[in-house]
Amino acid sequence: MQEVKKKIICSSLAKTVKRLRGKKSQFILGAEYDIPSSVISDIERAVKDPQLTTLFKLSSAFGLTVSEFMKELEEELPENFSVSEE
Repeated sequence: MQEVKKKIICSSLAKTVKRLRGKKSQFILGAEYDIPSSVISDIERAVKDPQLTTLFKLSSAFGLTVSEFMKELEEELPENFSVSEE
């Protein structure tokens, strides 16, 4: 995947996690769902491409299925975004 597209995805993930986390602190969210707060911080600053297990934990933390969480993420991506070369 091109580095630019990876940055777009990470940025969209950052916005999604920040929005869904709301006013709950990174520390509390992490403690409740076994996610280091440093990982949440890295995700929200778009400097971390999280592991799949972390995405499952975040989905659970927000009361969503993984597919619902991915749908939330997709809504933050630019219109007609694709990871493949067209």
